[in-house]
Amino acid sequence: MKKPDSRRQDIIQRLTDHVLAEGLSASSLRPLAKAAGTSDRMLLYYFSDKAEIITAVLEEISARLVLKLGDRVAPELLPVDVLRRQFAAILFVDELWPYMRIWLEVASRAAMGDAYFRGVGEQIGRGFYEWGKAQLLSESEEQRDVDAARLLVTIEGMLLLKSLGLDDINAKAV
Repeated sequence: MKKPDSRRQDIIQRLTDHVLAEGLSASSLRPLAKAAGTSDRMLLYYFSDKAEIITAVLEEISARLVLKLGDRVAPELLPVDVLRRQFAAILFVDELWPYMRIWLEVASRAAMGDAYFRGVGEQIGRGFYEWGKAQLLSESEEQRDVDAARLLVTIEGMLLLKSLGLDDINAKAV
């Protein structure tokens, strides 16, 4: 990290807003610099390269999402079926859809063989898995692992179906 100061944090906030609005496909250096209100040269003054910029943005997106989800979870542990219905109801609301679109872009780039996005996607996916697992009421620790995996697979499948306009199928599943 080159410049750990308030200007760098302000830039990260602006870049995050830009990527949430425009997607990762609009994250080449010049559009990012314009969104940050600076030049591409100055952007590289605050970050060593584009990978560091994207990493900082994805970390901020994840942090914002965790805060938004934290406001919507139940205060007690829940069985997997109840938690799945609850997640389905909150993850696909319009307010959170930009976050879900970014997640789909990360997954798509990973599927196309991009090693950077594969690594980032794995880290974020495992974080989602652990986050869900921490909220599950299961009969044993082993069952909690299985329930968390099923929860993640179900929600990810539902996310893909929503992106394809198949909300009616999602509704039948919950």
